[in-house]
Amino acid sequence: MGLMLPRIKVMIGILVAALAGLLLLILVANILVTSTTEKYLYSDISTTPYNKVGLLLGTSKYSRTGGINDHYRLRLQAAYALFKAKRIDYILISGDNSTPYYDEPTTIRHDLLKMGVPAKNIYRDYAGFRTLDSIIRAKSVFGLNKFTIISQGYLNNRALYIAFNHHIDAIAFNAGSGANSDTVNWIREILARVLALFELHLLDTEPRYLGSKIHIGEAPPT
Repeated sequence: MGLMLPRIKVMIGILVAALAGLLLLILVANILVTSTTEKYLYSDISTTPYNKVGLLLGTSKYSRTGGINDHYRLRLQAAYALFKAKRIDYILISGDNSTPYYDEPTTIRHDLLKMGVPAKNIYRDYAGFRTLDSIIRAKSVFGLNKFTIISQGYLNNRALYIAFNHHIDAIAFNAGSGANSDTVNWIREILARVLALFELHLLDTEPRYLGSKIHIGEAPPT
């Protein structure tokens, strides 16, 4: 029994140190991502600089609890408003199309057409399975070195951080949080920023798929 107590104390000390290290890593990652990108986020269309293309990050049309996902609705409204205000000329929808029964880009395109965006101004990236894929493919596949990211504000920080680390001159427009920005989403994003640092600075992670070049405004819309 006398030997067990010191061992337990050592184990507790190791666990406490590991937890403190993890919390410090999370804090540093979030401060770094936010401080690097905050001044490149816009919420007012009148002050948002012009870019040829707006990269609209895909999401599910419907929320987990039923009904239209606020993130979806607000992103489409933001993309449409930027287009109508001539802050962008084209919308590149980048989303998940991993199964025949789930196609974010086509669903979003359908709704943008109903809102009044012409088909010739909409392109789809079917392999935007996550933010990193969407950002890198916008450059590697669609040849974009400048664009406006369209998503929720707390997600835009990480998207911009990925863009900057791939030498992309991007800005982001905050579409508004809405009712779907719950605690789970915020916690997921806080942890995703830690993963982004590892993928960008240690692992050099690439998108799941790349592909042939598609030049927006020259090639027919996808």
